[in-house]
Parts: sequence; structure tokens; C-alpha cells
Amino acid sequence: MRSIFKRLFDISFSVFALSLFFWLLIITWFMAIIDTGTNGIFIQERIGQYGKKFKIYKLRTMQMTSNLETFEISKIGKFLRNYKLDELPQMINVLKSEMSIVGPRPDIVGYYDLLEGENRKILKLKPGLTSLASLKYYNEEELLGKQASFLDYNDKIIFPDKVKMNLEYYYNQTFCGDLKIIGDTFKLIFNRLKTEL
Repeated sequence: MRSIFKRLFDISFSVFALSLFFWLLIITWFMAIIDTGTNGIFIQERIGQYGKKFKIYKLRTMQMTSNLETFEISKIGKFLRNYKLDELPQMINVLKSEMSIVGPRPDIVGYYDLLEGENRKILKLKPGLTSLASLKYYNEEELLGKQASFLDYNDKIIFPDKVKMNLEYYYNQTFCGDLKIIGDTFKLIFNRLKTEL
């Protein structure tokens, strides 16, 4: 019953959000097209519910460097990432029932799909747009950028902590709790916007 109610909420929320912010999605999409010189949409394989792979949609935020050998986050891309605008297309993933509004952020192959024992219960959850773990690590890229080995820091510190928090969510999830996470997400974005302006 809870899963049905959550699915209805996901559909209602995503339809409302897309209706309300469709203009913003179109504007940011065109910004990504001009900024990156591509179709503006980034598609990547992620691990979803029950370990099933799916294609996640994001706005492109990376552009080719001047030497045409590597990619870097563009100025517009940094703006889109700071306010999570690059993740607006994931509302489509929610409508397709591949994601939920609240749930563990989906990771690439080699992380959640390799969990063992009790931790694998996290895979029973649909990945989400936001979660307690994503709120805690809202500035994850900035944090990783300060480390000598960002991969090592992620694998030994950040990811295990995310697993712990997501497992706690699995056991204690409630509708009111989800609403609080959504509210805290908007509050974090608005506070960041207010601070930088």
C-alpha cells in the first residue's frame, strides 16, 4: 500500500513540477546546447531498483577543453550543478517509474550493485532525486576536489556513509519524512541562491 501511495505521489509531483518549471527546463536545455555544442542532454547508465540498470537523463554540463583532449565543467554547467538544475530531466525518469522523488541517488555500475548482506536491502528502493545522503553531500564535488585522491576518499569515506544513511532510510521511511526531505532540499537550494546573490 505504501509503495502504491508513493508511486501516486511521484507521478503527481513530477507532473506538477514539469508543468510549473517546463519553461525553466527549456531555457536551461538551450543553455546546455549552446554551452557544450551538443544536443544538451547527457544520458548515462545507472543502477536502479533491484540492481536493474537504467538510463538516467541530465543536462550536459561538461565541455571540451581548448586542447580538445579532455572535458571540464563549464561556467554555465557549474551554475546548473550548483542549483541542481541539470537534474530537471530526471522528472522523466520518475514518470517512467525508474526513479522516485525521494530515495538513494543512483550510482554508476560498481557501487550499489556490489553491496553485500544487509546493505543490499537498499536495492529494494527506487533511486531518488533527493535523499538525506544527497543533502549531507550537497557539495560533494567541491569536497572531492580538495582530496589528494578523490576516488579513494569517495570509496572509503563518502560512499560507506551514504550506504549507512540510505539503509537507515530503508528502515525508517515515512511519507512525512519524505516531505521533510523535499522541503529541506528546496530550502538548501534557496539558501545557496540567496547567499551567492
